[in-house]
Amino acid sequence: MIPLSKPVVTDDMKKAVLEVLDSGRFIKGPRVREFENEFAGYCGSGYGVATSSGTAAIYLALRALGVGNGDEVLVPSHSFIASATPILLAGAIPVFVDVGENYLMDMDDLEQKITSRTKAVICVHLYGQMCDMDRLAKLKERYGFSLIEDAAQAHGAEYDGKKAGSFGDIACFSFFPSKNMTVAGDGGMIVTDDEELDAAMRALRDHGRDYRTPEGKYTSTMLGFNFRMSEISAAVGMCQLRLLDGWIEKRRAIAGIYDDLLPGDVVKPDGSEGGKHVYHLYVIRTERRDALKRFLSENDIETGIHYPLPIHRQPIFAGNWDLPVTEKICGEILSLPVYPMMEQEQVEYVCEMVGEFFG
Repeated sequence: MIPLSKPVVTDDMKKAVLEVLDSGRFIKGPRVREFENEFAGYCGSGYGVATSSGTAAIYLALRALGVGNGDEVLVPSHSFIASATPILLAGAIPVFVDVGENYLMDMDDLEQKITSRTKAVICVHLYGQMCDMDRLAKLKERYGFSLIEDAAQAHGAEYDGKKAGSFGDIACFSFFPSKNMTVAGDGGMIVTDDEELDAAMRALRDHGRDYRTPEGKYTSTMLGFNFRMSEISAAVGMCQLRLLDGWIEKRRAIAGIYDDLLPGDVVKPDGSEGGKHVYHLYVIRTERRDALKRFLSENDIETGIHYPLPIHRQPIFAGNWDLPVTEKICGEILSLPVYPMMEQEQVEYVCEMVGEFFG
């Protein structure tokens, strides 16, 4: 079976984990701070805040920006549900935005839905490709909202030569095992250039304690949570960060083979929009999606659907939304296998089977 994705485990990762175990320092140690600094620098940002998950990262970002009751936060419906649930948890109102044929937020629909109550916009760099950041920057300047980059699937992606995480007020990443890099479990990272936002998110992730003050260890100045990352996770993350650029190039090479060999019966992703696509997922479209998925499974190829049910139709969200492109593509999208250790022969076999299906 060719898996949809496969995390990489190296000897250096195993060694790093054992070093943490031998140190006896599992929480709030030097590796977390090193990982924060290195990852923020990689993104071109000044500060990094490691978290327990990408979901926690988005929630902390909203809280630090002062998003609360009555505020509206605009977010695309075509994404994983964690792009939107933190909005509800912060007490705000999600306003769902349609996407374009490239699966990214439709900027025209976004602008039409901005109101006086719009506090923030969460742009999702879906599948490894960044949104139209030029247009977003102009809208941000015109309307004054805060901008959060949901870069959970976009480690190392670029727009106009700048990496994901260097555009918004805050950017949030996930290190879930299927992502382009992981921490051997759940984990997340927030990056920002704003020192005050950095301090606020550090306090919020650790019971509301502000360690910039002498009494910070045992004094909570705000309502916070335990959203910390462990030293073991940070140690693994550091090892993976050193390999990330090489893995990205392998993903892009695999995407190139798919681009060349997949039949014209499927809609292939367009990686030219604004910059460097890092192919967290390689997503095709066909009206015969379900039959193709079954056929590939019968031929030992695992595929995925990201995502079959748009967020605005999830039972926990209310409202009537007119999102025609989102509704259409959810019935057509199919994610093909892509991961750094995938062999060329495996990629070619996937293409051969897709071609056989269409005859």
